[in-house]
Amino acid sequence: MPVSGVCTLDSIGRAIGEVAREGTRLAVLDARRGEVFSALYSTNGERLWGPLVGSPEELAERVADMKEPPLAAGSGAVRFRQQLASRGAEIPEDSHPLHRIAARHICALAAVEAAGDGSGPVEPIYLRPPDAERWRERDSVQKAG
Repeated sequence: MPVSGVCTLDSIGRAIGEVAREGTRLAVLDARRGEVFSALYSTNGERLWGPLVGSPEELAERVADMKEPPLAAGSGAVRFRQQLASRGAEIPEDSHPLHRIAARHICALAAVEAAGDGSGPVEPIYLRPPDAERWRERDSVQKAG
């Protein structure tokens, strides 16, 4: 049985595409530590940029620079609604299903990947260092001090 990796942001981008047939789609996940993971998709679902990690303010600046406001969804869009909406992003109400990751979108994307040539590796995408590395660095600085 083929195995395919699926980016969570891609699954949210696909879900947005089912609701909004026109315009760009912005998938935003709460990355904790005051950061967001994000990716932008075209009307046809092509990833325009991302995945990225950064502050909500940095993402809001990217949104402000866009020609037309994107439809944004995901846990990060809910948590940082004020920052994103103030720069033009359209965000459905908090209870909207677009903000939840749906297995059917993940499965649909995996099926598309599996139907391809299957040459892509199944690897995680790390956008920032693991917590264990950060703790080791912190501990080494404290011991040196």
